[in-house]
Amino acid sequence: MPAPKSAAPIRFQAKLLQPAEGGDWAFVVMPKAVSAQLPSRGQTLIDGTLNGASFRATVDPDGLKSHWFRVEAKLQTAAKVKGGEEVELEIAPSEAETPVPADLKKALATAPKAKAAWNEITINARRDWIHWVTCAKQAETRTKRVHAACDMLAKGKRRVCCFDRSGFYSKQFSAPKVAT
Repeated sequence: MPAPKSAAPIRFQAKLLQPAEGGDWAFVVMPKAVSAQLPSRGQTLIDGTLNGASFRATVDPDGLKSHWFRVEAKLQTAAKVKGGEEVELEIAPSEAETPVPADLKKALATAPKAKAAWNEITINARRDWIHWVTCAKQAETRTKRVHAACDMLAKGKRRVCCFDRSGFYSKQFSAPKVAT
């Protein structure tokens, strides 16, 4: 999954951070200047390389006008890196679509009008709906948002209204806490 040819690659160095909650994954917080080159302040799908190892990831807003993304153990192994090390990255916005979460996909499958609207809206609009659903902090809220999304789409609404994609104003997004 190398970076797509249509977008100029963005090259930068960053520290691979370990999450305070533990686990075999790590994460990268992108420098603000790098994040500013992405097409959205919200969730964005990227293709790239980390120390030469190819990957595709969804970068999430950190609420501080930048983005962060998760680096699974498999990618760390392929890139021969571990948390705490500096890494070389080359990224570009992906031409692929953000995967639709299973709960939203299931709900759309049972709502023909909503599914038809989903198929007609833009990739960016679909990404915003997905982001709105997945950023819910509680399972109950997420379930309500899945149902609300289907209802709004079925009624012809094409975009989520009043949704702070960056998390900067609402302070609802943040990168994981770093292990000390």
